Amino acid sequence: MKAFLDDNFLLNSKTAETLYHQFSKSLPIIDYHNHLIPEQIVKDTQFENISQVWLNGDHYKWRAMRANGVNEKYITGDASDKEKFLKWAETVPYTLRNPLYHWTHLELQRYFGIKDLLSPKTAEKIYEETAAKLAEPGYSVRGLLKMMNVEIVCTTDDPIDSLNFHQQFAQENESFKMLPAFRPDKAMNADDIEALNAYIDQVEAVTNTSIGSYAAYLDALKTRHDFFAENGCSVSDHGLEQIYAEDYTDQEVALIFEKIRAKQTLTPSENLKFKSAMLVQFAEWDHEKGWVQQYHLGALRNNNARMLRLNGPDTGWDSIGDFSQARALSKFLNRLDNQDKLTKTILYNLNPADNELIATMIGNFNDGSIKGKIQFGSAWWFLDQKDGMTKQMNALSNMGLLSRLVGMLTDSRSFLSFPRHEYFRRLVCDIFGEDVEKGELPNDIEWIGKIVGDISYHNAKEYFNF
Repeated sequence: MKAFLDDNFLLNSKTAETLYHQFSKSLPIIDYHNHLIPEQIVKDTQFENISQVWLNGDHYKWRAMRANGVNEKYITGDASDKEKFLKWAETVPYTLRNPLYHWTHLELQRYFGIKDLLSPKTAEKIYEETAAKLAEPGYSVRGLLKMMNVEIVCTTDDPIDSLNFHQQFAQENESFKMLPAFRPDKAMNADDIEALNAYIDQVEAVTNTSIGSYAAYLDALKTRHDFFAENGCSVSDHGLEQIYAEDYTDQEVALIFEKIRAKQTLTPSENLKFKSAMLVQFAEWDHEKGWVQQYHLGALRNNNARMLRLNGPDTGWDSIGDFSQARALSKFLNRLDNQDKLTKTILYNLNPADNELIATMIGNFNDGSIKGKIQFGSAWWFLDQKDGMTKQMNALSNMGLLSRLVGMLTDSRSFLSFPRHEYFRRLVCDIFGEDVEKGELPNDIEWIGKIVGDISYHNAKEYFNF
């Protein structure tokens, strides 16, 4: 029987052990999509306790605590940091077979050297021990990133963001880079006309322009896109239920924009036409600059209206959706490709039923111009666990080239989440190692080791060209 979380955790063969320890483990981390707060990186924040760095903003943990009967006071409420941690410690023993059990103990080991299992019995000791370490200089935000050998972090930023923290950081001679990513979802969300108008007003203020027409709106957003590029941005991102690809004319969209500014209700068709036009425009700007565009598809968000009113979005009330993806995605990518305006693209899928759909869709638009130009992104959100990652890699292996995958990302708000890269790398090595041991791949450790290293780090390094 193997020991829990030992050096060969998730590595179920000697070949897998060799691949991980010799070819993957020590490689740097390129985290090209996360939700870390730039201000905390610039100010090199020192957290007072583990609740602040570990529980705040982590809706994965919040959902588990709710399922375990923990009152909201101890999750997003006004309980003290220590009280919240103790409630999390009560929950952890009940997370067996949930990836949170692995992540929790992996993070305690990697950052704090703690091998005790978190439970009510160990909670007080672990809380005090981690608080003492977090007070040390090496446990500041930057220290935590360096501890994990992080080379690049790409934050997620709204077009109206000043990027002042990125600008400050760029002036420093730090061992890693922090770069912005352009996330314009609010700029095209016509589902809420009041909110969209308020956002357009903010764009007016940031760009010092008057926006009374669709053309003026595009001009203003283009200046923000240019501004992001001037500040080191080369990545965009969209979080969508599905790709929007309605047929439209420029005249139609101009009239729709007038209705938006007049705060008139759009028809469902007008809503889709506006979103479709905006998506195409953003994609064309990304191609013009040679950026990588990312699309996170398939989340059904804000399912619980009562809790949304109480806590706001991104607090743990989202789930996997069953949206139709194929036809609109094909139409959107084909439109861009047909005009030679399709840039490097990563598609993230949240519904495992669509894995093969995405794995085959990327093959329609990989044209030989760039290695892995169109990517099936690593398993995302609810799927970034052992089963979900394995299914994603198997689908990509069967219908594309796993060897060209650009690896893992945290997609996280926590500075303690970087062992997810290790988790992913161990699974990659286990998959290849198992095939070698079964005689389904040749026992060419040097070549397979190179492939493993590419997936772990080198593919992303070449693809993003940061």
